[in-house]
Amino acid sequence: MALDTLAILQAAESHVAATGHFERVNRHEPKNAPGNGLTAAIWVQDLRPAAQASGLAATAAILIVNVRLYSNMLADPQDLIDPKLVAATDALMSAYASDFTLGDRVRNVDLLGQFGEGLSAKAGYLEQDRKMFRVMTINLPLVINDVWTQSS
Repeated sequence: MALDTLAILQAAESHVAATGHFERVNRHEPKNAPGNGLTAAIWVQDLRPAAQASGLAATAAILIVNVRLYSNMLADPQDLIDPKLVAATDALMSAYASDFTLGDRVRNVDLLGQFGEGLSAKAGYLEQDRKMFRVMTINLPLVINDVWTQSS
C-alpha cells in the first residue's frame, strides 16, 4: 500500500490540459509570476486519515489538492478576466465530477463534502513578483482507500 501522489497529480493535470483553457500547467506552486495567459498550478495542500472510510486493517486517506488558476489583473479586456476564469473553473469542476476516480487512481472525488469541505472554488487576488493576479483556487478533495496498514 502506498500513496501514489505523482500519478494523482498527473491525472489532475491531464484534466487541466484537456480543457484547452491554459497556456501553462505546473504540478507545483509557482516560484515566479506566471505569464500573461491563463496558467494553472497543481499541488498537494493537505493529507489526513479518513476515519469513516477506513477499516480495521488499513487506513484510508483524504488528499486535498489545490488547483489554482491565474490571470494577470492587467489583461485586456478587463471585463473578460472573471468570465474566462470562471469558464476554466467550470470546465475543471465538470471534469473532476465526471471522472469521479481520476482514472481509478482514487476511490472518489469528495464532491459533496462527506469528509469535510467538498469540491469547491474560491476567487481572490495574489501578488507575485510585484504583479497582481486574479486567481481561482479549486479545492480538490480526494478519498484514497487503504493507504496505511494498521497493525497491533
